[in-house]
Amino acid sequence: MTNYTNYTVSIHYDRRLYRHDIAGSIAHARMLGNQGIISEEDAGLIVDGLGKVRQEIQEDKFPWDETLEDLHMNIESRLHALIGPAAGRLHTGRSRNDQVALDMRLYTKDVLKETVQGLRATQGSLLALATRHQTVIMPGYTHMQRAQPVLFAHHLLAYFQMFQRDIDRFRDCYRRTDVLPLGSGALAGVAYPSDRDFLAQELGFREISANSMDAVSDRDFLLDYLAAAAICMMHFSRLSEEIIIWSSREFGFIRLSDEFTTGSSIMPQKRNPDFAELARGKTGRVYGDLMGLLTVMKGLPMTYNRDLQEDKEGFFDAVDTLLATFQVYPDMLQGLTLDEGRVASLAGESFMLATDVADYLVNKGMPFREAYGVVKELCRHCETQGKDLQDLTMEEYHRFSDSFDQDVYNINAESSAAARDNPGGTAPNRVAEELSRAKELLESTANDL
Repeated sequence: MTNYTNYTVSIHYDRRLYRHDIAGSIAHARMLGNQGIISEEDAGLIVDGLGKVRQEIQEDKFPWDETLEDLHMNIESRLHALIGPAAGRLHTGRSRNDQVALDMRLYTKDVLKETVQGLRATQGSLLALATRHQTVIMPGYTHMQRAQPVLFAHHLLAYFQMFQRDIDRFRDCYRRTDVLPLGSGALAGVAYPSDRDFLAQELGFREISANSMDAVSDRDFLLDYLAAAAICMMHFSRLSEEIIIWSSREFGFIRLSDEFTTGSSIMPQKRNPDFAELARGKTGRVYGDLMGLLTVMKGLPMTYNRDLQEDKEGFFDAVDTLLATFQVYPDMLQGLTLDEGRVASLAGESFMLATDVADYLVNKGMPFREAYGVVKELCRHCETQGKDLQDLTMEEYHRFSDSFDQDVYNINAESSAAARDNPGGTAPNRVAEELSRAKELLESTANDL
């Protein structure tokens, strides 16, 4: 005979919530005792018993039973075996609906702290790498074509800013997660003098939920996390793409340390950037986790529906994927080696300076659009003659404009970068300011949540 109950079992994945479930139950038992809803003696027995259950789980001695379906019933059943009938009083004034909502909020708050710490570690490695190569100039790209010279540090700090926005999103998520649902019951509240303010204080919540129906069915805080995680992984994927490109022989900008590359099964010369490629690939998993929960939620009427059991596996997968990426990236960035000579030589390639030559003509009094046309024709001439801009004679320059003078030969990668001396620009002094601000930010937000 088919065992259909397996379809509803969640214990194989929701057991990771045991610490949060027990913490919530301990606070609930103490509140029940304080309020005289159950006796102080029973409350004490329950709290002690839950401590023993937690220890059994931590020591891997807990007798998990899949026939009990979920974490909550496993713990309650074991509590009854340990302390007897008093265990039956624990669920007074509580439903599994507000219980699981509490567990997920407690878990998400802990995860958010780990997430921000991981992002800070990644920012720290970016900052260290940028500082190590603070004055190195590299080619900047648009459309994957060499465009203008930029400082390597400026390029890296673009990702620092992306990850800072991610931190801001996770902070917002924490604020909306930090709401206590316990005391909402199944959907309508509870018929006991529950002290929700005590529960919020015991469990570290900033506020209590305002509507019991919303509290038991709300999973917006999980969607907040998943949306922020998807954007965050997109940022890691963009950085991964550049690491993959830069480490290729065609570019030859960087070399990854051996522990973050793998070889080929048949080509002994290969050093494949597999860790960066996996981060790029795992981004799709997190996108899928977000879409999965959005799809679960889109058609649910009030209030609790068993569909909400499907909020966990995808969420846990996204959390595990993101936290694993944080374990890899800080060390991978720290071990990255930049070929300063290679990137500097390409940054000085003449066509990279075309905009600077146009700006040179503007500074001589020519309208920019006219200067743009002159330099465009100048570049075409170089292409047909197989020359760089620096190779042209003054006679050749004068064929295109009499405004050119000997000082046109002073244009180089260094002067190009230095000319971008405005807030947010790539001039060395602006990048130094940017590095200083980034360092101050890391030092001032050591404890973000």
